Amino acid sequence: MSTATSSAEQIRTEVHGHVLKIIIDNVAKKNSFTPQMMFQMSDALTLLDKTDEYWVGVVCADGGDFTAGLDMPKFFGPKAENWELRDETIDVFALANRCRKPIVTAVQGIVYTIGIEMMLAGDIVIAADDCRFCQMESKRGIAPFGGAHFRFLTRAGWGDAMYHLFLCDEFTSERAYKIGLVQEVVPAGRQIERAMQVAATIAKNAPIGIQVTKEAALKFIEDGEQAAVDYIPKIKDRVFNSEDFKEGIQSFVERRAAVFRGR
Repeated sequence: MSTATSSAEQIRTEVHGHVLKIIIDNVAKKNSFTPQMMFQMSDALTLLDKTDEYWVGVVCADGGDFTAGLDMPKFFGPKAENWELRDETIDVFALANRCRKPIVTAVQGIVYTIGIEMMLAGDIVIAADDCRFCQMESKRGIAPFGGAHFRFLTRAGWGDAMYHLFLCDEFTSERAYKIGLVQEVVPAGRQIERAMQVAATIAKNAPIGIQVTKEAALKFIEDGEQAAVDYIPKIKDRVFNSEDFKEGIQSFVERRAAVFRGR
């Protein structure tokens, strides 16, 4: 394992084999995001996306809360700081450039506004049983800008999505699990451990196969069924021309665990 650290308000990263762990660390302010942290999160996701040795990402947070949302005065008003992300980096909310690698997010405690949008920008969510979810932007006179307006729909369906987006209410881990926003609920304090276990299991599979699976699924979400069908030959070529495909077949013949290399 290797680790990188910087200032008090920060996004830290650790490397665990083929898993890049991305840690939100602004505990004194309930992990509220500053513009600088937005840049750091984008850089960390870009590192995950661009580094061949990193096959899976885990996004998590120190302390008792995932995030209380934005540090509002630093984003809006007379003292607002610039927070426009660079075009060449991965978008924190996956609205523009989206990470090609699978992302498992572990959440606990307060998961407000952008916290929900960040977890839904990933792929799998492990929630502690003490979570308090709330998409409350409209209570503040604004609206969700990080993708909640459509990702709630794709995960929960129209009725449940509008119920929480319109009420701006606080709801539990049990409710989030019931409507499909999270995939597992575990005792508080176990969420990061479980997310790392899930990531490690994913990393045992062929990374090219996993990445094209995500790519093809997104093709359906973005362009519909026929586009997803038409996309199959492209992903077949990438898989069948990989060394990992040959290793997968050989390991089956030899009745052993495959050793994939991402090539």
